[in-house]
Amino acid sequence: MAPDVTTVKPEARAVPPAGRPERGSLGRLLRWDVFVGLLLVLVFIGGSAGSPGFAGVGNLSFALGDLGEIALIALAMTMLVVAAEVDLSVASVLGLSSALVGALWDAGWAIETIIPLVVVVGAVCGLVNGLLVTRLGLPSLAVTIGTLALYRGLAYVVLGDRAIAEFPAQYTELAVGDVPGTPIPYPVALFVLLAVVTAVVLHATGFGRSLFAIGAQEEAARFAGIRVKRIKLILFVLSGTVAAFAGVIFTLRYGSARADNGVGLELAVIAAVLLGGVDFDGGKGTLGGVIAGVLLIGLLRNLLMLNDVATEIQSIVTGLLLIISVITPRLVAAVARRRHARAVRETSPQRAGTS
Repeated sequence: MAPDVTTVKPEARAVPPAGRPERGSLGRLLRWDVFVGLLLVLVFIGGSAGSPGFAGVGNLSFALGDLGEIALIALAMTMLVVAAEVDLSVASVLGLSSALVGALWDAGWAIETIIPLVVVVGAVCGLVNGLLVTRLGLPSLAVTIGTLALYRGLAYVVLGDRAIAEFPAQYTELAVGDVPGTPIPYPVALFVLLAVVTAVVLHATGFGRSLFAIGAQEEAARFAGIRVKRIKLILFVLSGTVAAFAGVIFTLRYGSARADNGVGLELAVIAAVLLGGVDFDGGKGTLGGVIAGVLLIGLLRNLLMLNDVATEIQSIVTGLLLIISVITPRLVAAVARRRHARAVRETSPQRAGTS
C-alpha cells in the first residue's frame, strides 16, 4: 500500500497532505486553488458586465469548445507535474497527430482506421519521452524540449506545408457539435467524464497517493516500495496518448490537418496547470484548481477576443499568468516560513526559561 504524502517529509508534519484542504476556514481561504476559483468568478462577472454577449449561452458554448484540447491535455499534465515531471512536447505530438490524420486521409485510409493508429503513435511518442527520462535519467524538461522540436519536425516531414480538409461530416460534427438538448460541446462532455475519472485516481486511490509521494520526495517514495520509474513511464505514455487524441479532435474541429496545428499550445496547458495551484516541483496540487485554471485562461482569451485584442497580446497575457502562477505561491510560502521561523525564535527563550 502506497504511503501517504505526510510520511514522506517528516519536517512537514504540520502541513496538510498535498491535494487535501487545510483545516479551518482561514486555511481554506488562503489556498491558491480557492483564490483562482474566486478570480474565475470575478472575471465572469466583470466580463458579463463589460462585454455584451459574453455571458450568452452561444458564446460560452464556443469558449468551452475552444478549450477542449487544452483541457484534455491538462488532465494528463496535472498527474505528470504532481510527480515532479513535465512534458513540453504535447503540442508537437498534437501537430504530428494532425499531420498523420491528414496524410493518411489523403492517401485513402478510412477515418476509423486512422484515429486508433494515430493514438498509438502518440503513445509511442510518450513512451520515447518516458524511456529517456526513466531509463537514462535525463531531466524531463530537457528531454521534452528536444522532442518538442523532433515531433514537430516529423509533422512537417509527414505533411509538409499542405493543408488537408474535407473529412467525414459525421466526425467533424462530433468535434464541433453539442450534446443533444444541451449547449455543451461533445469534447467538453468528454473532458468532464475524464476529469471525474482523473480526480478519483489522483485523490482517492493508492496510485494517486504514489504520485504525490514521488513528487514530494522521490528517494523516500522509492525506499517505501513505490515503482517510481514504472509510474513515470505510464504517465508519459498517457500524456502522449491524450495529446494525440486531442490532435484528432483539433483537426476535425477546424476541419483542417496541418503540421503547424497547435503551435504554442503547451504554454496554455502548463499555464493552466500551474495557475491551478500544482507545484512545479511536484507533490502538491488539486485537480479542481487545474480545472479552475483552465476555465480562467479560456474565459480571459474569449474576453480578449470579443474586445478585438490581438493574438499576440493574448499570448502575453498567458505568459504573465504563467509567471504569476509560479512566483506567487513561492512568495506566499516564503512569507509563511519566515513567520514560522520568527514564531519559533520568540517561543524558544520562553521554553528555555520554564525549563
